[in-house]
Amino acid sequence: MENYRLELRNVSKSFGEVRALENINFQLGQNEIVGLLGDNGAGKSTLIKIITGYYQPTSGEILFNGKKVDHLTVPKARELGVETVYQERALAELQTLWRNIFLGRELCNSLGFLDIQRMRDETHRLMTESMGFTSQAVSPDSHVGSYSGGEKQGVAIVRALFFNAEIVVLDEPTMGLSLKETAKLVNFVKGIKQAGKSAIFIDHNILHVYNVADRVVVIDRGRVAGEFITKHIGLNELIEKMVRVAETGRLD
Repeated sequence: MENYRLELRNVSKSFGEVRALENINFQLGQNEIVGLLGDNGAGKSTLIKIITGYYQPTSGEILFNGKKVDHLTVPKARELGVETVYQERALAELQTLWRNIFLGRELCNSLGFLDIQRMRDETHRLMTESMGFTSQAVSPDSHVGSYSGGEKQGVAIVRALFFNAEIVVLDEPTMGLSLKETAKLVNFVKGIKQAGKSAIFIDHNILHVYNVADRVVVIDRGRVAGEFITKHIGLNELIEKMVRVAETGRLD
């Protein structure tokens, strides 16, 4: 049996009498990008909050690298390598690039002082090697506020990868981005896989997810309505199935 980086087995979540998730089976492989699709209220946010430790499932099991984890919390999820990149980006726009990358987790030298040069050098390496920024376009001392929306998302992804994220959760990362910025972001997401990591890409736009995901999982009314390997299904066929699910809750 494959050793998944993350696996949910028969996970359900209730809020009082409201059943938000019902018997969810979800897998994220090693070095895989999975797109998570579904209308508002389908259960995507609840599922992500369980994966990141904000919510405890009412029933079911969560496994990381084949090992069951009980009582998953936000700190424990981070220890296990889960990092979330939110649409708000949570960056200090008036600060320099290197300060944003190492904010709250600064590198120090053997004497305990901030190792500014090392942080600047690491920032430049990460941005050019991991995210594909050209050397001319990135300076560790540039202010993040001067970056485009897509580039800011790239900075947040780099920060997650540097601090040993094994699973990067992208929560509606294209929200508010222009077409050009979105295209750049999609390239950054591909960089996650090139770095040997995995990602869950949540988005309302099927096209954005389809272009970067290895597999797409469709959530509807708190259940997994369908699962597709993108190289085995055309975009138009996937859109037709999504419409059918939204209208009937079923694929057939």
